Amino acid sequence: MSNNHSMKAGVLALVMVFAFLVSWELYWRSQGYSINYDDGKVLWADKRARVYEPSDKTTVFIGSSRIKFDLDIPTWERLTGDEAVQLAMEGNSPLPILEDLAADEKFKGKLVIDVTEGLFFAARSNRDKEPGENIQYYKERTPSQKASFQVSRLLESRLVMLDQDYLSLNGLLDRCGIPPRAGVFQMPYFPPEFSHNTFDRQSIIQPRFLTDTNLQKQVTGNWLMFAEMAKKQPPPTKDDIMHVFNTVRDQVAKIRSRGGQVIFVRTPSSGPFWEMESKVMPREKLWDPLLAITQTPGIHFKDHPETSNYSCPEWSHLAHKDAIDYTRHLVNHIEQKGWQFRNKPASLSFINH
Repeated sequence: MSNNHSMKAGVLALVMVFAFLVSWELYWRSQGYSINYDDGKVLWADKRARVYEPSDKTTVFIGSSRIKFDLDIPTWERLTGDEAVQLAMEGNSPLPILEDLAADEKFKGKLVIDVTEGLFFAARSNRDKEPGENIQYYKERTPSQKASFQVSRLLESRLVMLDQDYLSLNGLLDRCGIPPRAGVFQMPYFPPEFSHNTFDRQSIIQPRFLTDTNLQKQVTGNWLMFAEMAKKQPPPTKDDIMHVFNTVRDQVAKIRSRGGQVIFVRTPSSGPFWEMESKVMPREKLWDPLLAITQTPGIHFKDHPETSNYSCPEWSHLAHKDAIDYTRHLVNHIEQKGWQFRNKPASLSFINH
């Protein structure tokens, strides 16, 4: 008799848990949430392993958040026939990842480096921690961790409630606006409508963000806060900047020596952000010398009428429709620099995108 009661109690508990999970999932879907992949070191490591695909079938992208928003991966892959391997990291310089790829004798492919000057030329102590953790995880991950990733990928692709950024306990607490303790820095809150991550690590601004000025002001307020924090830091010296130039030159040379190709891109910004960047970090002091010293081609969004006047909804990243348009032009500009995409669909080979 007791066994029968125990079985009924167990079944009832399972039913209640299942009902709760279904209700939780349906609730968040009703609130407009969609699948959002956890863009941590585990997903990054999965993409890092893709750089060894044949160089005529793959292009690797490194940089900061702008290239993650501004490169529309489906458009890129449709127009070039190349797989896009996205290794850029929000809020970080690409230099640690460039150094990792340059030191990897097996990497001989095509590399696009996105330049956000404020991060690209940041002091080394401010740019190594998170990229270093990702690189270390990639090099040390175990077979069991790889298997666990595949299981997590399957679940994440189906369940909205597994959104680590916004629907985990920490994510839900972040939106409560709990003030930080005195003297403790707390990363400002970015609304979920600002960005969703695909499995390919593309970041996409959600439609509601484009029509909600309060959400836009929340993000531009974050940018202004970061700008004020930057003013309190000593600016990089001429020696610091020259060290970055020389370091990048040496790393690019290593990749080229193995047959790899490298190109720099300066993706769009607009409004007060572009005004500040062009004043504080003028291209004649940073972008132009970078190309000259490294002897590497570059594509600056202001050099082309078709890409020079985008309006970023929060000054720094493109809306999805503009990312699609920008990617079309980027493919064309890269081809004009001499790159060839051998797997480009024949029906597109004669079209000027």
